Amino acid sequence: MRENADTTEMDALITSSIPVVTHIVRETMGRVPSHVSRDDLTSAGLTALVQASKSFDASRGVPFARYAATRVRGAVLDELRGIDWASRSVRRRARDLDSTRSQLASILGRTPSTQEVAEAVGMTLGEIAQNDEDIARAQVLSLQGAQDASLDDVLPSAGPTPEQLIEHRERLAYLVEAVAELPERLRIVVSDYFLEERPMAEIAAELGVTESRVSQMRAEALVLLRDAMNHELDPTLLQAHARPNGSASRRREAYFAAVASRHAATVRRPSMARLDETA
Repeated sequence: MRENADTTEMDALITSSIPVVTHIVRETMGRVPSHVSRDDLTSAGLTALVQASKSFDASRGVPFARYAATRVRGAVLDELRGIDWASRSVRRRARDLDSTRSQLASILGRTPSTQEVAEAVGMTLGEIAQNDEDIARAQVLSLQGAQDASLDDVLPSAGPTPEQLIEHRERLAYLVEAVAELPERLRIVVSDYFLEERPMAEIAAELGVTESRVSQMRAEALVLLRDAMNHELDPTLLQAHARPNGSASRRREAYFAAVASRHAATVRRPSMARLDETA
C-alpha cells in the first residue's frame, strides 16, 4: 500500500510540474537557432522531471517545482550541448584566431595573411586550415538540421547594415593611421599596452620612465587619437585647444594634418593600382 501511495505522490508531482518544463523549453527556444527541435528539448526536460521526482526529498524544505526546475534546465542545456557540432576547443580556438586576425589588421592596416596569423598564434598552416574546416562543417550541419525552416529563420538578421560596415571600416582605417602618426614614444605606449597587452611596468622599463609617466602618456595618446578621429569624421565633437595660438596647439594641428595626409595617400594607392590594371 505504501508503495502505491509513493507512486501516486510521484505521479502527482510530475503532473503538476509539467508546466515548469513547458516554460523552460519555451524560454530556451527564444534564444537558440530555429533548427533546434522543441520536441527534443521537451523530451529531455520531461526525463529530467521524472528523475527529479525520484530523488526529491521533501524534508529539505525546498519546493519540488524549484528543485525540478534546476534539474530540467540542466538537462535542456545538456541537450543543446549535444547538438553543437563543434567542440568547445574548436570554438575556443576559432575565437582566438578571430581575435588575432583583428589585432593584426589593426596593426598592419590590412587583412593579415594566414602565414602571419599562424606565426602570431604559434600554429601551423595545417592546424589553422583544419580549425576553419571544423567550424565550416559545423555551420553546414547546422543548416542541414533546419529541415522545415527557411534560411531566413536560421541565419541571424540583426547584423550591421552595409552603411554601418562602410562607416566601421572608415573609422578603423582612420584609427590605424592616427596611431601610426603618433609621436614615437606615444605610439610605443599605445601599441605595447593595447595591442600587445604588455604590463605597464615592462613598458616603463623599456622607455626608462615611471609607470605613472606611462599612464600619463597613454592618456595623452588617447586624447590625440580621439581628437584626430573627430577632426576627420565629426568636427562638431572636436574640442578647441585651451591655447589656440600656443606651440601645443600647433603640434596638434600638425598631427591632424599628418593623419589626413596619410589617409589620403592610403585611399589613393588602391585607386592608382586599379588604374594601372586597366591601362
